[in-house]
Amino acid sequence: MTALATSRTAARAEDGEDASTAPRADCIADSAGGLTFDVTDPGEPDAEAVHLLLRRRDAESAEDYVRLPLSPSADGRLRAALPSSVELAEGRWNAYVEVPGGEPRRLMPGVNDLRSLVDRAPSGSRGHVAVRIPYATKQGNLSVRSWLRAPHAEAGEVEIAETAVTVQGRVYGTELTAAAYVEAVRRAEPGLVHRADVAVQGPEFAVTLAYGPLVEGGTGPWDLWLRPVGESGPRVRLARLLDDVADKKAIFTYPVTAVESKAGGKAEIGPYYTVDNDLSLRVRGEEETGTGG
Repeated sequence: MTALATSRTAARAEDGEDASTAPRADCIADSAGGLTFDVTDPGEPDAEAVHLLLRRRDAESAEDYVRLPLSPSADGRLRAALPSSVELAEGRWNAYVEVPGGEPRRLMPGVNDLRSLVDRAPSGSRGHVAVRIPYATKQGNLSVRSWLRAPHAEAGEVEIAETAVTVQGRVYGTELTAAAYVEAVRRAEPGLVHRADVAVQGPEFAVTLAYGPLVEGGTGPWDLWLRPVGESGPRVRLARLLDDVADKKAIFTYPVTAVESKAGGKAEIGPYYTVDNDLSLRVRGEEETGTGG
């Protein structure tokens, strides 16, 4: 049988390795933030020497590599566990199989069981929220999207009205007080900030952001930050992380609202999720919306 990797010149999956021979991994996520990888074993290497390698994209230091031992499982595959207690920095982590003396080979995705991530509600008792979601890249390889937020403000229901948007949410790893508020910060001009009061009920909050001040403030993205205890406390980015969707930007879409500025110009505004699954609002002017003459 062919070994998982036989030499340093072994072809990698991302360089065009035949999908029929590339090793695959089924992934199971647990509600605590851990992952289990079950890897197909097309060879007979020394099981004690085989590792699953997670490499952070654009890796620059030893902390950007995580090696997990792969051990034989009952069904003839190799299993590795990434417990929630093992820290995985935010980013995208490519998955490989690695044996001594062999070139790491990209893993291809098998079946991902992510049911435990749907409507997940971590305790936040550790002061942070760890999220790991396995997914298939555009090239058909297996990667893991990781977030590590301390504290975390989870965005929930988004309600869109004619003049404002209301966001429901919940905080983890910190308290919410009556002094809490949300900041909408213009990305192109970080010194330009619009504040909105927050309604608080235990760890849950609701904020309504009026469109007018943002449209008057300028076009482009406005990023949303929660100040859970007011100006003296932490500044927490609003994001939606606690589900099974690795990339929400193209999945969670919201309608835009046409707004007329005080100067008589026209604009559109609406919420969206960024490439990091953070929640923002975007203002588009007449030229961008196509409504100009």
